[in-house]
Amino acid sequence: MFLSNFFFPVLREVSSDAKLKSHQHMLKSGMIRQSTSGIYSWLPLGHKVLKKIEKIVREEQNNIDAQEMLMPTIQSAEIWKESGRYNDYGEEMLRIKDRQGKDLLYGPTNEELITEIFRDNIKSYKSVPLILYHIQWKFRDEIRPRFGVMRCREFLMKDAYSFDLSKEDAIKSYNKMFFAYLRTFHRMELKALPLKASSGPIGGDASHEFIILAETGESQVYLDKNILNIDINTYENNHDSISKLVSDYSKFYSATDEKFSKLEFDKIVKKENQIITKGIEVGHIFYFGDKYSKPMKANVLNKDGKNTTLEMGSYGIGVSRLVAAIIEAKCQNGIMKWPKEVSPFDIAVIPLNSKNDSKPIEMAEKMYSELQKKGFDVIMDDTNDSPSSKFKNFDLIGVPYQLIIGNKTSEDKFEFKEVNGKTEFCSFQEVLQKLNKK
Repeated sequence: MFLSNFFFPVLREVSSDAKLKSHQHMLKSGMIRQSTSGIYSWLPLGHKVLKKIEKIVREEQNNIDAQEMLMPTIQSAEIWKESGRYNDYGEEMLRIKDRQGKDLLYGPTNEELITEIFRDNIKSYKSVPLILYHIQWKFRDEIRPRFGVMRCREFLMKDAYSFDLSKEDAIKSYNKMFFAYLRTFHRMELKALPLKASSGPIGGDASHEFIILAETGESQVYLDKNILNIDINTYENNHDSISKLVSDYSKFYSATDEKFSKLEFDKIVKKENQIITKGIEVGHIFYFGDKYSKPMKANVLNKDGKNTTLEMGSYGIGVSRLVAAIIEAKCQNGIMKWPKEVSPFDIAVIPLNSKNDSKPIEMAEKMYSELQKKGFDVIMDDTNDSPSSKFKNFDLIGVPYQLIIGNKTSEDKFEFKEVNGKTEFCSFQEVLQKLNKK
């Protein structure tokens, strides 16, 4: 992609309503534009990052044998009345009527719909355990949308649902998702911590929020600092290793504000190990047993031919919210550095123009072409802007690596820079080696 062809509407100044760093950066860099309160269009830069995050989420769900499907954004109110949640959910749910007067709603979540799908299609114990998921837009009519995509009304979410015969099996599914979430956030170079949390309107007996520590977060969190030392890389995708992972996290106190007990915190955690701070919620998992399957009669025949009510769990990741969360974690002094797997481009080629010398642009075009042939997603600045203007633009775009071609460039050595890192002079083969390694 040539920068001159890239739809990249930069804003030098943003509204004073944009309080968070992530909201300001997403507006400045042309990632999003507000359509109406709490609803945004995702422009090419933002959309590329969003799709990269979605890809990681999808891969980690598939790694635990969850199966992808797609449910509609509009749901019938009847199944919500059947579960008992239609009147309980509150005004965040957008209720509508079609032209026949039938009650519909814009789905804020999908427990009822997935339970109906299971109930109508699965009758035997042989079809469980089963985990189904989709990545779909949701709508919750926030009373005060704020902080850009961090707390908006329409958002992209991955929600998964597990079905099991027993509580023991349901906890195994819960733990598999616990592992998948930590793997997902780790690939985004985020340290997400699972904290015991309230189940809220979803309901259930067990619940964890996955929190990224940040002073700009809305969640107050309390934890033992030793929890920060757990290394996800030491665990494998099998039952014993996953059970150990969950057990290791359970050894240390961690709770959100709703679950916090000062008496318990002070009793369990030494004063010097106590961390009280704020965080950004990026995922939430729930085990709620038969809360939905029982009233909706989602049963299967067990081995003895008897009707058994399914044990269920649900698991959400805020895909669009993660874009903002990564910016909060990775943007420093106005310079963005996207994690390698999330970056909108793999590398930027930046020729520093000279009025009397066409060599930099010619060499840049050659490097651009060669990198594309090697399978890299490359953006090249083919504009006539000044060097300072070029570098400012790429501080906003946040590509982690830059190949700078200017008066210091020779025929066989190029200026290779990692954003916020050191600059090296490398041959083209060395550049390829660094990119492949990283």
